[in-house]
Order: sequence, then structure tokens, then C-alpha cells
Amino acid sequence: MRLLLDTHIFLWTLDDSPKLSREAREIMNTPGAECHVSAVSFWEIAIRAVLRRDEFRVDVARLVKAAETTGLKLLSFSPEHAIRVSTLPGHHADPFDRALVAQAMTEPLTLLTGDAALVPYGDFVTVV
Repeated sequence: MRLLLDTHIFLWTLDDSPKLSREAREIMNTPGAECHVSAVSFWEIAIRAVLRRDEFRVDVARLVKAAETTGLKLLSFSPEHAIRVSTLPGHHADPFDRALVAQAMTEPLTLLTGDAALVPYGDFVTVV
């Protein structure tokens, strides 16, 4: 299974947070699972850090290194992803989430998230 981690799932993974559900851990640790983290997540974290959001007070450069060290695959945001965003139905207004959904659909990957509002995007989304 090829997975794209939503930003909060990515952060909880690096922190080994108890907020990360057992189901998410099992999916991510399934033999052959490939876990990706998007450039969009690093962008979201950087913006929210500037806005002083408590859960995002982290050093983005250190997060990139930590992602690589833990074996997560980094996914760039391409023009094809941007085009896909423009075709998505308006189920969700958050631009970061919409970008992640577009990437999941384009690659294809399964977006692993805790955000049930993304369910209308279909089989490309798994809520844990």
C-alpha cells in the first residue's frame, strides 16, 4: 500500500504521539507499505509556525531531515497536482488538505488522515 500521510499524521508519527491511533500504526507498518510525506505538509507547518499555532511550533528544516531519517519518502508538489486541485469538488475548503487529496489522486496514493471531512473524496482517503 502506498500512503500519503496527512500533516497531523506525519507530525504524530515523528513524535510517536499517543494521538496516532493503533489502526494508523498498523496500516503504516503493514509489510510493503510505502509512506510518503508531501512538500505541502512542510509548507503548511511553516505557515502555521509563523502564525504561532501551538501544535506547529517546530523547525521545518529539522522535520525534513527527520522524515528522511525515518524512511519517509518526500513527495514534491507538481503542476499536475495543482491542475488536479482545480478539478476537485468543494467538499473541503482547506487548501492544504485539498492539495494532499489532489496528490493522492494523481500519484495514486491513499491519504491517511484523521479528518473525516475528507471522506467524500472517496477511495483515495482513509480515515484513522
